[in-house]
Amino acid sequence: MRHLMRNALLAAGVTGMLLGPALPSQADDEVPANVPGVCGDRRPADPAPGEYGMQLDGTFRHPFLTPAGEERFAFPGGAQDLFPKTKGYDPKSYLEGPITLEASYRGPDFTPDYFHTWQNVVDFDGRRYLFQYDRTEARVYDVTNVKDVKIVERLTGKDWKEADYWGAATIQWRDGHYVMIQSFEQKRQVDELGDSPERSKFNNPEGVAKLRESTTFKGFKVYRLDGPRRKDWTLLSTVTTDPTLTDPKPGVQQGSGSLDVPYWTGGKYMFIAVAPLDSWSNTEVPTYLYSPGYQAYDMSDLKRPKLVGEWHRPGQVAGEAAYAKNPRCGNRTSWMGARMPLFVSGKYGFAALGGFGLSILDISDPARMREVSHLDLPMSVGGTEADNVDVSQYEKTGMVYVSGYPLGEDCHEPYKEVYQVDARNPAEPRIVGVLPRPKPAAGAKFADYCQRGGSFGPKRTGSYTSPGDPKQGLIPYAFYNAGVQFFDVRDAKRPKIAAQFVPAGFSSRVPDYALGNQTHAIYVEWDRKIVWVFTNDGMYALSSRQLLGAPTLGKPDRPYRNSSR
Repeated sequence: MRHLMRNALLAAGVTGMLLGPALPSQADDEVPANVPGVCGDRRPADPAPGEYGMQLDGTFRHPFLTPAGEERFAFPGGAQDLFPKTKGYDPKSYLEGPITLEASYRGPDFTPDYFHTWQNVVDFDGRRYLFQYDRTEARVYDVTNVKDVKIVERLTGKDWKEADYWGAATIQWRDGHYVMIQSFEQKRQVDELGDSPERSKFNNPEGVAKLRESTTFKGFKVYRLDGPRRKDWTLLSTVTTDPTLTDPKPGVQQGSGSLDVPYWTGGKYMFIAVAPLDSWSNTEVPTYLYSPGYQAYDMSDLKRPKLVGEWHRPGQVAGEAAYAKNPRCGNRTSWMGARMPLFVSGKYGFAALGGFGLSILDISDPARMREVSHLDLPMSVGGTEADNVDVSQYEKTGMVYVSGYPLGEDCHEPYKEVYQVDARNPAEPRIVGVLPRPKPAAGAKFADYCQRGGSFGPKRTGSYTSPGDPKQGLIPYAFYNAGVQFFDVRDAKRPKIAAQFVPAGFSSRVPDYALGNQTHAIYVEWDRKIVWVFTNDGMYALSSRQLLGAPTLGKPDRPYRNSSR
């Protein structure tokens, strides 16, 4: 019946509020404290098999709306039909366009974590080092010779003390030293909660209570780096993001902690994504308790960072009436709030807020961050909406590129477009186009990436913490099972894909549960003209004389100090 009603509404053109018929209402007082219940239970139904799949013209029809979940979904002509010998994943790799694969490094030594890693570079004594890490699993590589990378250090869980790990970090130069600021947060992949209705935060008060009582450190730490190894770190300060506390020692803290990579380029102010209090909680994702906004810190004294400002969008905090007006309210699927800190260009901070859309903030006075404008994005549920904003072209063109990313496999969710947003007038941003959908390379066995196995869609365009200036007119994008896509945006009216590198989609070294999570990160050394690609089975180095310029495969001309943007 729910599928029939959805189809009837689609036929009538009713899409903006479409979540499927509401299930029996669940009032706010029937869910745990600081878990949204104002809209009841409007979790979407799984789409019927006939509502999505391959079309006669070789394109894929995505489902309109899907609930949270990361299971595999077979469809006629899909990956499980095409690649039965390799568990439904394409074992081949593809390279198309003017790019060169300079080196490949596969296997566990180059895969600290199958699902996601963060990266940074530092230069010491004429050598360049690459950090690749995710919490307790980490590697340090000497990448001075791109074609002969050496492992300098391996770190695993046994190498860390309680409440310590390698948090998502920015590294910048200050007063003759590298300074690393690491985020520490409530882990998002938790055992206490699950995607299913019975294990979700909405129906699992015991799981919610257990997470609230966790002593995970929530905040950030500041280190001085005197070399590339962990033994070379000196802790300068430990800061909790819970404004009700002054003692940063491990203990029960409110809120999320600092999410992902802090935005700091070595100057006075730093911006982080954070839900400082448990009441910043209006989010529908079933396994996460927080709706992060932003904090600003004065970093003049690295031993005593000072909180100077906070900002959130109306509706993010429990009890705010604006939440009920969002069409995602009650869907028990959508991430609502920030995942990444502000994406900064000049005095503007671009806030990607998941299901809350895109806000542009004036951050010229960090103590009084002010929303200049807001842009709602088309619904794309499930998966993550409004996660990344590429601002590399903004200074010259006024254009930013906004995207979410897929969470499911086999395209069992709406496609995640990369929106072209014209923000030349920051008070009136508008969507003016989308980047083209990647197409398989010539000779591929599949007609659409939805047939290749794994997740398909954009992840992110790398990190602002990279050395050198981003190339104008070029945006390389990690695209999960479509590898790395190089978008030529010199003509904003006619963006095109200039090249792609798609690593092998299957390896016997990767456990079954991680096979779908393929190219999940890139890191661009703009100064050496090298793109590093990170997958669930290793890392690769790419160059392109035509797109990036002549690469430097050895010692950089000058050491990396601060990110330019």
